[in-house]
Amino acid sequence: MNCNHPTPRADRKRRTTLSQRIARRRRIALAHMLRGACYGIGTGAIGLAFI
Repeated sequence: MNCNHPTPRADRKRRTTLSQRIARRRRIALAHMLRGACYGIGTGAIGLAFI
């Protein structure tokens, strides 16, 4: 058996990693919301143009 297990990360590093993951997910969610809003505006403008 391999007894060379990695040492557990420090609590501070774990919090930093968690905050980075949360920030990354927040940026991704905002990007999806912006893209959806742009698609909605574009679809509405095309719909009004045809009416």
